[in-house]
Amino acid sequence: MAEPTRRTKADPRSTKTAEHEDAKQSAGQTDLTKKGQNITGQLDDLLDEIDGVLEENAEEFVKGYIQRGGE
Repeated sequence: MAEPTRRTKADPRSTKTAEHEDAKQSAGQTDLTKKGQNITGQLDDLLDEIDGVLEENAEEFVKGYIQRGGE
């Protein structure tokens, strides 16, 4: 036979603790999102700088990587 399930009242302390943990986790995710956006912006700036250098010196850049003879 199946045993009847017991219903118990939720402990208010555990609910508050869970809400506090959720708030901390949400704040942590917000911080990580901001850091990620900052890093993405810095990376985009770096890539733009590299593109600019390559546009100005593309021929020189390519000549530096061409193999000659037995190299």
